[in-house]
Amino acid sequence: MAVTDEAIEKIKGMIVSGALGPGDRLPKESELAAELGLSRNSLREAVRALSLIRILDVRQGDGTYVTSLDPQLLLEAMSFVVDFHRDDTVLEFLAVRRILEPAATALAASRIGEDQLDVLSAQLDALGTQPSVEQLVAADLEFHRSIVRGAGNSVLCSLLDGLSGPATRARIWRGLTQEAAVGRTLREHRAILGALRDRDAEAARSWATVHIASVEQWLRRSL
Repeated sequence: MAVTDEAIEKIKGMIVSGALGPGDRLPKESELAAELGLSRNSLREAVRALSLIRILDVRQGDGTYVTSLDPQLLLEAMSFVVDFHRDDTVLEFLAVRRILEPAATALAASRIGEDQLDVLSAQLDALGTQPSVEQLVAADLEFHRSIVRGAGNSVLCSLLDGLSGPATRARIWRGLTQEAAVGRTLREHRAILGALRDRDAEAARSWATVHIASVEQWLRRSL
C-alpha cells in the first residue's frame, strides 16, 4: 500500500471508529502524524485527498475539520467523476438511472406534497406545447429532480443528480434529431404527474420506466 493510501486509511479509521466525529477538529499536524506513525508529508497528502472528496474541510489559519459527512455533500464528488464519462459509457449511466429513478418516483407517490405537484403542473403549463429543445431539457431536468426530492431520500436524490450529466447530452441529441420527441416527452411528463396525483405508486413507476427507457432505446439504436 502506498504511504499516502495508508495515511488515508488511518484517518478514515479514526472517523469510522468514532474517534473523530462530524465537525471535529483534527489534532495538530505534528501530533496526528506522531499518533498515527506517519510522516508529516504523507499526512498532508492524505488530508489534501480527503478534502477533495469532502471528508475533511481545511480552513486556512484555523485548522482541519471533519465535515458534516452528510450524504449529499459526500456524493458531490461522484458528479465530478461522472462529468469525465466517455461517450461509449453513456448507455451504462442511463441503465443505472432506469433502475433507480422509477423506484424514486414510486416512493414519491406516497410522499410528495400536493403543493409540490401543483408547482410541477404549473411548470408544465408554462412550458406550452412547442418549447425549444433547450427549454424542454432544462424543464425535464427540474421535473425529475423535483419528483426525486419529493421521495424524501437525500441519498437517492444525490445519486440521481450526479447521474444527470450524461443523460442531459442524450436528451438534447434526441430532441434535435428524433421526430415528435418533444411531444412525447411532454405527454409522458403528464402521465407521470397524473399517477402521482392519483397516489398510484406502480403507475408512477411504470411511466417513469417507459420515459427513461425510451431515451435509452433511442440512443442504443443511434449508436
